[in-house]
Amino acid sequence: MSSPCDPQYAPVGDVDAALMMVDSRLRAIYDARTSTDAKTSTDAEQQALTDQFAASLGPDGVADLLDGACTLIYMYMQWLRRAYEDHDKDVIERVVPNVVASMRMMPRSIRPEAIPTMAGLIVAAGMGLSPSLWRKRYGDWTEDEMNPLEATAFLLAEHINRLTDDRDFATRMITEALSRADER
Repeated sequence: MSSPCDPQYAPVGDVDAALMMVDSRLRAIYDARTSTDAKTSTDAEQQALTDQFAASLGPDGVADLLDGACTLIYMYMQWLRRAYEDHDKDVIERVVPNVVASMRMMPRSIRPEAIPTMAGLIVAAGMGLSPSLWRKRYGDWTEDEMNPLEATAFLLAEHINRLTDDRDFATRMITEALSRADER
């Protein structure tokens, strides 16, 4: 029996733009800036660029970006599910507490009430459901969910990079999947 949240019914969205945002965040973190002032300045500049980019998209572009971020979350969770199953471990048990704990350490960027929704997105994706369609069942995205959504995709990518001990693995995995899709 198919679910209304089956990924085959989900819009893919702008995966390229979502991946660019996640990769940009990963690179900023991996640059290992040692000065707190430089980091604060970089974070403010990064947020300003992100806000400017989102504003330039318009309503349809923002919706495509949100769907693209959900597609990334789905793809990352499917990779993580297979990786953990290969070691007889449960992806939900291994990933959700890690992401939730990380988000709880970001109170300036992520409001506590958005964390359960992001955990739900991860669980949906880990169970093979479309995070985008799962979220739409509960209404429109809110402004307070934008940073947490980006953080969720970022934290999953960073989790994959740590597991593989390769700072570019998560980005490369998606880029290669997109290239294979374009070839078809």
